[in-house]
Amino acid sequence: MNSRQAILARIRSALTDVPAGELPTDVPVPRTYHRSHTEPGQDTVALFAERVADYRANVTRTDQAGLPAAIADALTACGARNLALPDGFPVELLPSGDWQWHPEPLAVPALNALDGAITLAAAGIAVTGTVVLDAGPGQGRRALSLVPDYHLCVIRAEQIADDVPDALARLDPRNPLTFISGPSATSDIELERVEGVHGPRTLHVIVVTEEAPEAS
Repeated sequence: MNSRQAILARIRSALTDVPAGELPTDVPVPRTYHRSHTEPGQDTVALFAERVADYRANVTRTDQAGLPAAIADALTACGARNLALPDGFPVELLPSGDWQWHPEPLAVPALNALDGAITLAAAGIAVTGTVVLDAGPGQGRRALSLVPDYHLCVIRAEQIADDVPDALARLDPRNPLTFISGPSATSDIELERVEGVHGPRTLHVIVVTEEAPEAS
C-alpha cells in the first residue's frame, strides 16, 4: 500500500458511521468564536477609513452628490488621465473633464499602458481596512486591480462590514474574490519595503456615505 492508498483508507474508515446521503451542510457546526473586534456602537466607516490609511492607501469620504468631484480630485492629485473602465460602472458618476475612459475588454499590454483603473467594490472590512472585489458589475476582472499602477476604488458605507466573518457572509464563495489591503507591497531580506511589485503602487479608496462628511 502506497501513501495515497493509506490516506484514502483512513478517510474511508473515518466515514464508516456517516449515512450515505448525508451532506456537510446537514450537520450544524456551532460558530462560537468571536465574530467581531469592533466595540459596540463604534463608527464602522471611520474605523474602515483609519485602517485603510494605516496601509498607506489614500482614503476620501464623500456623499453621493459629491462623488464625481471626489473622483476628479483623486485623479488630479495623482496625475492619472487614462483609466480602464469595467463593464457596469455607472457612467453618471464619472466627472467631466480631460480624462480618457477605456472600456473593457482590454488586452494586457493596453491595460499596462494606462495610468490606472477605477472600480466599485463588493464589500469592505472595517477592522482590517480591506476592500473586496468579486468581479461583479463595475468591478471587472482581477487584472484591473493588479496590472495598472493606480487603483481608484469606490465603496458605499453600507457595504462595509465590521469584521471578516460578517464580510464573508455577504460574499458568494463561487465568485473570484480579491481582498485588497493597501497598495501592493513586499519586503526583501533587508526588510526594505517596495510598493507596486505585485499590483498597484497607489490605492485610493472613496467611501460614499448618505450624508456629506463634516468638515474637519
